[in-house]
Amino acid sequence: MTISHVYDTYAKTMQGKILHFDVVIDQLDQQKALTYAKEWLKNLGLEGAIVTSENCYFCHSIEASTELREQIDRLGYAIYKLEGCPK
Repeated sequence: MTISHVYDTYAKTMQGKILHFDVVIDQLDQQKALTYAKEWLKNLGLEGAIVTSENCYFCHSIEASTELREQIDRLGYAIYKLEGCPK
């Protein structure tokens, strides 16, 4: 059983839209979570979105679901979309 760590994250797009999502990683490392959040936003074409260490913070630890585990194994991180995120 691998324990993963959840970082509650908010980003603000250049259009002022707020995206709320969790970054799930196997390391307890805020900087890595922040880097992955920015990578995910860039992959969505939202590289100008603002996300900082104040709005990407450790929330809790979990055993990742199968879907999240597959993302972590493939990318090094998983994103759990909450509010305002594209489908």
